[in-house]
Amino acid sequence: MRYTGKVVGGLIGLFSGLGPLGAVAGVLLGHQVDEHLDRQDAQLPPPEELAAIGERFFRATFRVMGYVAKADGRVSEHEISAARAVMAELRLDSARVQQAIDCFTAGKQSGFDLATELTDLGRACGGRPDLVRVFVEIQVRAALSGNNLDGPVRPLMNRIASRLGVSPFELAQIEAVLRIRGGTFRYAAGGAEPRVTEAQKLDQAYKVLEVAPQDSDQDVIKSYRRQLSRHHPDKLKANGLPESMVEHAKQRTQQIIEAYELIRERRGI
Repeated sequence: MRYTGKVVGGLIGLFSGLGPLGAVAGVLLGHQVDEHLDRQDAQLPPPEELAAIGERFFRATFRVMGYVAKADGRVSEHEISAARAVMAELRLDSARVQQAIDCFTAGKQSGFDLATELTDLGRACGGRPDLVRVFVEIQVRAALSGNNLDGPVRPLMNRIASRLGVSPFELAQIEAVLRIRGGTFRYAAGGAEPRVTEAQKLDQAYKVLEVAPQDSDQDVIKSYRRQLSRHHPDKLKANGLPESMVEHAKQRTQQIIEAYELIRERRGI
């Protein structure tokens, strides 16, 4: 079942602090998302093709993750834990976890052909840049947790992104957002996390939306809508993202909404 953009948009608007007026604005935004998804539905490939794309995406994700973990010649316990954490955060069931482990193991073998893997993935994801971006996001996410992109991992990640058509600028944005998401972008106080000032939170929020403090309200709203559309779980599923990885899109969408809400509140939008 797909929750329509109008329903989701209405709820976002209603709980944003603007009451009924916010709900109306949210519905209008959601209507745009619905129209986009409806146009996309009309061009969907057959289910078996989508399933094949999803399987290719899943296998490539953990094979490449294993290859990246072995970039310095060995896979540390910390890198294994990072891969396990990604599996847990994606909420994979036991069968999928085992498949992911098998793929990770295959990727760290000396005979693994990274170039062919990326070529096949790029072919499967042809015309689906948002799907490619999710793939790169998951790789960066694991690499950051595994060894903080140190040593040979960073240049390797640059080559992987370039091979898939992701620019250095976009890769830098992905890294910045994931670093925020990994520990510093929090509304709730307390706990063991480092204290983040309100100014730092606001700066991080702008980075999440990929806008600057000097940009206009309209630019902020436009970028917010673009980010929501890019990471919309239904849109990504329609492009072949396997169900097992939709959780990543949901988490990114939540981060985008929280960032926008902080900026909206500060600006009085």
